[in-house]
Amino acid sequence: MVGVKVRIGDTIEKALRILKKKLDKEGVMKVAKAHRFYDKPSVKKRAKSKAALKYRR
Repeated sequence: MVGVKVRIGDTIEKALRILKKKLDKEGVMKVAKAHRFYDKPSVKKRAKSKAALKYRR
């Protein structure tokens, strides 16, 4: 679980910005977006091979 400690005098906007950066760094948002809708197995396989090709380049 990701958490942010807020110091006295820090604004809520600053804490939210820090939280969003931590979530992006850990990949939580990417996983949440991937599980948002159902993908057929063929679509998952195609996306996985496309990502592997992009990684190899």
